[in-house]
Amino acid sequence: MTTRVAIVGGTGKLGGVIREVVETGEGYEVAAVLGSRSDLAELDGADLVIDASTPAVSIDVVRAAIERGINVLVGTSGWSNERIALVRPLVDASGTGAVFIPNFSLGSVVGSALAAAAAPFFPSIEIVEAHRETKVDSPSGTAVRTAELIAAAREKVGPVQSPHVDQRARGQQVASVPIHSLRRPGVVARQETVLSGAGESLTIVHDTIDPATAYAPGIRIALAAARDARGVIVGLDSFIDIGVRTRPVRSEAPIADDDVSGQVASVTSA
Repeated sequence: MTTRVAIVGGTGKLGGVIREVVETGEGYEVAAVLGSRSDLAELDGADLVIDASTPAVSIDVVRAAIERGINVLVGTSGWSNERIALVRPLVDASGTGAVFIPNFSLGSVVGSALAAAAAPFFPSIEIVEAHRETKVDSPSGTAVRTAELIAAAREKVGPVQSPHVDQRARGQQVASVPIHSLRRPGVVARQETVLSGAGESLTIVHDTIDPATAYAPGIRIALAAARDARGVIVGLDSFIDIGVRTRPVRSEAPIADDDVSGQVASVTSA
């Protein structure tokens, strides 16, 4: 059975990678490619909607898909827990599925999971993320997701220590974690999570070097899961077992040896 896929934002950078994966994937067909200004009635007839649009348009895309009884896979940035809560009742009432993926990179997912695993042991945690200057939102969805995972992991020990956050230069707090966003040419995506305690620090760094090769494996995993998903599911870590669990894993998929190409992750301590 072929899954007919409508891609909103299919001509953008991420949308182009997603379109290539769909077109070359067995059992999928690109039924429609929409821009951010397209009539959402073009979603009619699709079996799955993939949203790679913009933060301002994304919520309308999700609502339009769910109202039509179509599952939706969201790769657009800007979906915090608070924003997802706005559409959760609609998803639950419809019996459909909405899968939100802040980052399709397997290395990024591992980095965020490692940060969450280490979070209860360090009182001070901050995130520095960098993207190309054309990224319209900040902080990034990946940084927001990482901060939310850190907060969940620290539920028993309390929020991180963040002195002087009343000063704008101290970054934006998300779930008590200060996030500092850089937007500059010459970078694709980079995130550093710096965890500090008395006399030591731990830095977890992830770099995306080539989005096409870095995102494709995660897109394939998310595609397979989104077709039959029910309810709201957040994060690629919901579908893979990376050995560091921040919550129960919904399902598992094999990962090839080359599935982490195009990205670099490192962990350093001092």
